[in-house]
Amino acid sequence: MARARLTRVIRFSAAHRYFRPNWSPEENARAFGLCAREHGHGHTYRCAVTVTGPVTDETGMVVDLGALDQLLVRTVRDPLDHRHLNLDVPEFAYGRQVPTAEALAVWVWQQLEPRLPPGVRLHAVRIEEDDDLYAEYFGES
Repeated sequence: MARARLTRVIRFSAAHRYFRPNWSPEENARAFGLCAREHGHGHTYRCAVTVTGPVTDETGMVVDLGALDQLLVRTVRDPLDHRHLNLDVPEFAYGRQVPTAEALAVWVWQQLEPRLPPGVRLHAVRIEEDDDLYAEYFGES
């Protein structure tokens, strides 16, 4: 049976701040620049999720696109859209993980991977903060 990859892109808007509470303001500014400013800043993120699996004879698809869309809404858009990541997502609370594009890509992977239908595997998660900055995660440890 042929295998293929399918990519679905969703968007969400969120704010974040790069900040380590155990660092001085100077250390935060040195490490994170303008991203360390007190009130944070926001992006309209693009999240591209690529899955892989066998192309079934019955449907000609790797995955039911409607089911994938619902999964992306429940596990990515709903918890992140119009949120302040540091304040609303426990993993990104101050003193925990800094909500970079890289960290968000890993977080999205961790949310999606165990919830995919049988036979479908996650290949990549790409988080774009804007037109010239993105991070990709392929499930490496």
